[in-house]
Amino acid sequence: MENITLSDCTLFHQMSAEDISSALYGLRAQEKQYKKASTILSAGHLTESMGLVLSGSVTVQSNDLWGNRTILSHVCAGDFFAGTFAWLPDRVMLVDVVANEDCRILFLNVSLLRDLSPEQHPWTARLTANLLTIAAQKNLMLTGRIFHTTPKSARARIMAYLNSVSLQKQSREFDIPFDRQQLADYLNLDRSAMSKEIGRMRSEGLIRARKKHFVLLESEDRKADTGRM
Repeated sequence: MENITLSDCTLFHQMSAEDISSALYGLRAQEKQYKKASTILSAGHLTESMGLVLSGSVTVQSNDLWGNRTILSHVCAGDFFAGTFAWLPDRVMLVDVVANEDCRILFLNVSLLRDLSPEQHPWTARLTANLLTIAAQKNLMLTGRIFHTTPKSARARIMAYLNSVSLQKQSREFDIPFDRQQLADYLNLDRSAMSKEIGRMRSEGLIRARKKHFVLLESEDRKADTGRM
C-alpha cells in the first residue's frame, strides 16, 4: 500500500517543514484509519474538514434511495476529497466517500482559515493558493467525467475514458483504478453490457484487456496482435 509524505502533497507545496507543522496545528489535523468498504463521509451530513488520503484509496460516489450507485471519482494516496463541502460547511454533503481499500485519512478543518490572520500565520497565504490549485484540479477531473459519460453508446464511453487515461499516463499501456463494477458505475453503464463491449473491442483488435490492465492498439499493433488474445 502506497504511503505519501505531506511535503509531496499539493496542499503543502512550497511550504517548509515548520509551516506544515503550523498548518497541521492551526487546522486541527486528525488522522483516522478505515477498513475497506467503510463509509468515511455520508451524504446529507455536514463536514468542516477535507480529507487527505495518506495511504490506500477512496471512491466518491452518489447512492440514491433506490440502490443505484454512480462513482464520481477515485481518490488515491496524496489526493484530497470533500474540499468544497469543508470550505462551505453549511452545505450538506451530496455524496458518500467510501474506503476502496484499508486506508489512512488525515482530516483538516480548512474552514478555520477564515479566522486566521495572514500577518500572524504567514503560512495561510501559501496554503490558500494551494487550495485554489486543488479546486482547479478537481474541476478538471469532473469535467473529464462529463466527457466520459456524454457519449450515447457504451463503446464510445469506454473509449473516451481509456483514451483520457492513456493521455494522462502518456502511454498506451496502463492500469486503471477501477474494477469492472466500479468502471461500469463510473461510466453509468450496465456491467454486463460494458463487459460484453470490452470483449468485442478486444476481439476486434482495438484493445488488450485483463482485469484493470489495458493496452490501446493502433492499426499496426492490431496486425501484429492478430490471434494473440
